[in-house]
Amino acid sequence: MKKILLFTGDFAEDYETMVPFQMLQMLGYEVHAVCPGKKAGQRVKTAIHDFEGDQTYSEKPGHYFTLNYDFDKVNPEEYAGLVIAGGRAPEYLRLNPKVLEMTRHFFEKNKPVAAICHGAQILSAAGVLKGRKLTAYPAVAPEVKAAGGDYVEIDVDKAMTDGNLVTSPAWPGHPEFIRQFVELLGAKIEV
Repeated sequence: MKKILLFTGDFAEDYETMVPFQMLQMLGYEVHAVCPGKKAGQRVKTAIHDFEGDQTYSEKPGHYFTLNYDFDKVNPEEYAGLVIAGGRAPEYLRLNPKVLEMTRHFFEKNKPVAAICHGAQILSAAGVLKGRKLTAYPAVAPEVKAAGGDYVEIDVDKAMTDGNLVTSPAWPGHPEFIRQFVELLGAKIEV
């Protein structure tokens, strides 16, 4: 069974944490959801970001999400892929040197990485975007460009792949986002 590492944290986007976690488990992957400074059994608070016609998303309280693995026990060598949830959590997770070191590991080893929405903030801080084509929530585009990435604007319900990296602007893109990620992991999706 392939193991997947999932970075999340307080005020990560609810769907961008819960849905990939559950979808990947449904497909048979062992998913370790972690947050720096927290252990298995502890919870993070999520936020629900919605698109209601305003100039940016609205934010509402989400669910509590229970972590299932200790951050301090993570050995990135043991994982086949990495998922980075979006929302507000990446803005503080990117300040953790171990998060950045682990992220760089997946790029150095060319393992599949899936980052959605604001997850690109971690990729920018890790210094892994130079020359990469990717998308993110549009407000993160300046960070992607400043880190040397080639920001691509796509519809919110789409995803794109560049090498080992799958990205999507937000949770409406989950079907394509997860499909492209599991294809990079070696799964064959037949309809």
